[in-house]
Amino acid sequence: MMSKKTTQGTPSEMENIKEKSDYLRGSLVESFADPITSSIPDAETKLLKFHGSYMQDDRDLRQERKQQKLEPAYQFMVRVRLPGGVATPEQWLVMDDLANRYGNGTLKLTTRQTFQMHGVLKWNMKKSIQAMDRALMDSLAACGDVNRNVMCNANPYQSNIHAEVHEWARKLSDDLLPRTRAYHEIWLDEEKVLDRSEIIEPMYGPQYLPRKFKIGVAVPPSNDVDIFSQDLGFIAILEDGKLQGFNVAVGGGMGMTHGDPNTYPQLSRIIGFCSPEKIVEVAEKIITIQRDYGDRSERKYARFKYTIDRRGLEWVRTELNNRLGWNLEEERSYHFDHNGDRYGWLKGDGKWHLTLFIQNGRIVDSRDSEIMTGLREIAKVHTGDFRLTPNQNLIIASVSEEKKSEIEALVEKYGLTDGRQNSALRRNSMACVAFPTCGLAMAEAERYLPSLIDKIEVIVDEAGLRDEEIVIRMSGCPNSCSRPTLGEIAFIGKAPGKYNMYLGAGFVGDRLSKLYKENIGEEEILQSLKPILFKFAKEKEENEHFGDYVIRAGYVERVHSGLDFHK
Repeated sequence: MMSKKTTQGTPSEMENIKEKSDYLRGSLVESFADPITSSIPDAETKLLKFHGSYMQDDRDLRQERKQQKLEPAYQFMVRVRLPGGVATPEQWLVMDDLANRYGNGTLKLTTRQTFQMHGVLKWNMKKSIQAMDRALMDSLAACGDVNRNVMCNANPYQSNIHAEVHEWARKLSDDLLPRTRAYHEIWLDEEKVLDRSEIIEPMYGPQYLPRKFKIGVAVPPSNDVDIFSQDLGFIAILEDGKLQGFNVAVGGGMGMTHGDPNTYPQLSRIIGFCSPEKIVEVAEKIITIQRDYGDRSERKYARFKYTIDRRGLEWVRTELNNRLGWNLEEERSYHFDHNGDRYGWLKGDGKWHLTLFIQNGRIVDSRDSEIMTGLREIAKVHTGDFRLTPNQNLIIASVSEEKKSEIEALVEKYGLTDGRQNSALRRNSMACVAFPTCGLAMAEAERYLPSLIDKIEVIVDEAGLRDEEIVIRMSGCPNSCSRPTLGEIAFIGKAPGKYNMYLGAGFVGDRLSKLYKENIGEEEILQSLKPILFKFAKEKEENEHFGDYVIRAGYVERVHSGLDFHK
């Protein structure tokens, strides 16, 4: 089945900006040296994304500053490249320090397992990136039309293979980086190459990819990385506890545009299997297919999912095999049973691992708990590592028997929690940043979802479903950073206080949800959910998940493919 829309027009403005950028240099040095304004020109903001940063402004202050005849409160978000979400205690302390010295005093654990730091002023950008570099971190290619942060299972209960699989994720991340030295010249004061006539991007080319590209690595039975949401997914195949290789899945993506049925979320599909040592080669060749065939005229149709849906899955498989010079093997069997986190203490490979609940990934001290201070104190004594999960939570990993009691004491002292006192609904919740910093947000997400869950929990408790695992997600816009259409209950912002509500995604992240009600506010959300939840409690079959029930009960139809999402 083919996508309805194919665009073969002239290259978009972004394509021209990339081509003229001198391999991502543009005028960034001059723009950040300009003392007149706290912003940079629009074309430079587009290049800045390739360096891992977005220019934003505080939308809460827009009107006030406009009335005062001041320019918007411009600031920058910096996103770290952190393959598989693994950070050392030393790196944690550096990010904590930077967030408090140059940022807004908080850290955001993202849905792609990395740090985001918000509120960095223009004059502090270079200092921040250089401090990250000294701690062996960078923000290169954390955004932009390139491969972004490579995700990998957090694996607190499979730690004996986590190191091996994480190493493949790290190799993918490093190998797929842009080769330009622009990042190092602009931010790290590397000596400029005067004769750049021989500089090329062997994989990306001078215009890089048509759009962003996302890769994830999953280790069954956990699908915490939402593998089918990725442009390219690798599903680890284990036999007798040993890694045999990876199933290769292509063409996932969650973003769409309100009002345009030719845009839609899509799940990736498996096209074969490869041995571990071939994973990087497979990724490189798939990226070159998207480089050569992706839509460079209309960016909203440019993701890899649309390239595949226009040409067909078999075409992609054949094209990949031709570029590889060998054929993928037949896919191998696997099984997922969840896509959430496993909270509390778990032991694996002789070490202890503590998964903490971090609501919507925001690291900040509050009246209820001193999350930021507590994690800072833990980082000072921790000898293992930190693992940022795809669900915006945090694992204090590889804790020795001797250190366990010390860390437990700090967890208690600062009010940190594994979330098990919360409803299962809250523990399975996720939201993007949205207001006030995201320029694309149409409605609240991170700041609103907790209070909405407060009210849904009243219904859940009345229905006797407090311990029922239900995945709930909210995004402030249809770009869908929180992967909402993989939520059994999901909300995508339409306008302040108004959301489209979706139901029916698969609990393990293998089925998209379906639009249930459009452009509704809190009152109608609660009125809609209450009878459904009560009927679910009464009528659910053994081991039946909420997403499956609402399809069986006829509230929404099953979505078999993103091409059917709007039907």
